[in-house]
Amino acid sequence: MAPTLAELEAQRTDLLQQFLTLGDFRPGTVSAIPRRCGKSGCHCAKPDGQGHPQFRLLRKEKGKSVSESFPTPSALRRTAEQVQEYHRFRDLSAQLTEINERICRLRPAEPDQTSWSEAEKKLLLRFIKQSRGKSKPSFK
Repeated sequence: MAPTLAELEAQRTDLLQQFLTLGDFRPGTVSAIPRRCGKSGCHCAKPDGQGHPQFRLLRKEKGKSVSESFPTPSALRRTAEQVQEYHRFRDLSAQLTEINERICRLRPAEPDQTSWSEAEKKLLLRFIKQSRGKSKPSFK
């Protein structure tokens, strides 16, 4: 059985309460990239040697990919927690949007006591004619 309007509103209230529990967050992905250290005697310098893992935060800034490395293990842990919290924020936002859409579909519209005025009708007809004209292919 589909949830009622009151049940959906209660779910929305619960979700909004969860937003208040969010901590510090930032977008991105923490990943480990193998890098060679440059020391000739190190295992990573051999032809088939594995590199040392370098942990980085990858994110987009103004449409460009940005990479950030961490000076300490505690900075890595803190950033990983912030990224995890960001993913929680995104999930909550998606859930909130879905519930709001369902509420909007279920909420009854208020009865409209007025009808279209003559000026509104003309404007609407002009809009329809213009939009039809744009969709027709032009053969020249």
